[in-house]
This record gives sequence, structure tokens and C-alpha cells, in this order.
Amino acid sequence: MSGLRRRSHVTAVSTRAFLLGITLLGTLPLHAQGSGDGFMFRVPTWRLTVETGFAKPRARSDIFDFITSELTLGRGDFASPHIAAALAVRVAPRVEIGFSSGYAGISAESESRKFEGEDDLPILQTTELHRVPLLATARFSLLSPGRSVGRFAWIPRRVVPFVGGGGGAIWYKLRQAGEFVDNESLDIFEDQFESSAWSVGATAFGGTDVSLGARYGLTAEGRYLWAKAPMRQDFSTFNKIDLSGYDASIGLYFRF
Repeated sequence: MSGLRRRSHVTAVSTRAFLLGITLLGTLPLHAQGSGDGFMFRVPTWRLTVETGFAKPRARSDIFDFITSELTLGRGDFASPHIAAALAVRVAPRVEIGFSSGYAGISAESESRKFEGEDDLPILQTTELHRVPLLATARFSLLSPGRSVGRFAWIPRRVVPFVGGGGGAIWYKLRQAGEFVDNESLDIFEDQFESSAWSVGATAFGGTDVSLGARYGLTAEGRYLWAKAPMRQDFSTFNKIDLSGYDASIGLYFRF
């Protein structure tokens, strides 16, 4: 009889402990949802970010001086939408390292500033500028991205500001097609001119993450890129093209 009573006592204690554990775990989502963040059963290791926004090159090298003096384009006409994606891994509580890539490009219509055809019609052309950065980056969160609760749950912080930087390769293509004027003979001719090349660059950025759930949220970022690249092919007589500029973006991130 005593053996039966001991087993019954142990069973009752185990049952109470099990129910207490379930109750504690059950309160975690309620606590996390109260802060709007949710929770995960482990600290996330990877982050995938997709963004879109606005990119504006400085456009300060001599090729841009030439284009803006000869054609009805200003430096601001090289601004464009851009898209980007990044994959990063957590290497310390507030530090991530990763890889990012993006694309920004424009196609702008223009005409000759100084000349027009004998039929009094404008001399028309199209200018394209495309930029693709491939960058290794490091990011530091100014606040802890989240906190662990016991061994079984990780709760993200609602708002986390961050800064970072990196460097890598930059590809560009500059292309012009349409009608042009020979400055010596003043003849009008149709042609196309192109330059493309790879170079190196560096970036610095800062922004804020806003958690919408345990595994995803919004991110807003401002970034500056430093880069110059050689002029090739039809533009080889010009100095290096200035690819530096800034961009602002907003997007989504996913933790896993």
C-alpha cells in the first residue's frame, strides 16, 4: 500500500510540474504579443532583407560635366529607383556580417542644348546609367535585438537602430543612343556609345528595424556609396566615372 501511495505522490508532483511548465510557456506569446513582437524557441541566426527605394548618384566627374553641358540633362536626372537584397549571419549578440547586392538604373530622354536640325526639330537621344554593387558588410545593432527567456524562448525588441559599413565590387554601364552633332562639321549622325566596367567601392549605412512578429519586420535605411570606375570602350578618353551617391530605402526582413 505504501508503495502505491509513493507512486501516486510522485505522479501528482510530475503532473503539477508539467502543467506549470505548459502554463509558463503559454504566457510567453501573450507577453510578447503585448509588446508586438512574438517569440521564437531559439535565437535567430540568419536574416534575409529585401528593400526598395531611391538612389541618387553625385554625378560629379567629367563625363557628367560633358553630358549636362551638351544635352538637356541635369545631374538630378541620373537619380532612379533601386532594389536591393541582403543575407547576413549573426556572429555576436549585436553583430551581423553578410552580403548585399542591388540594382539602380535610369533611361533618360534628352536633346541637344546647342543645336537643332535644319527642319527646326530637336536632336534627340537616350542616356542610360546602370549600377550594381556587390558588397560584403558588417552591421552593429545599437540596442540588443532581443532577449532570451529561460532556455526555450527568444523575444525580439520592437525597435532596433543600427549602423554598419562594408566594401566590395561595383559594376556599371553607361550608354547613349540616338542623334548627335559632329562639333567640327556640324553634321547630324545617328550612333550609340557605351562604357562598362568593374571597380571597387565602400559603403556606410544606418537605419532602424521595427519588429512586426517573431520572424519578420520592417526596415528603413540610408546608405552612402563611394566608388569610381574607369571609362572604357567609346568613352575611354574620359577620366574615371563618379559612381558615388546615396540611397534611401524601406523593406522587409525575415529571421530564421
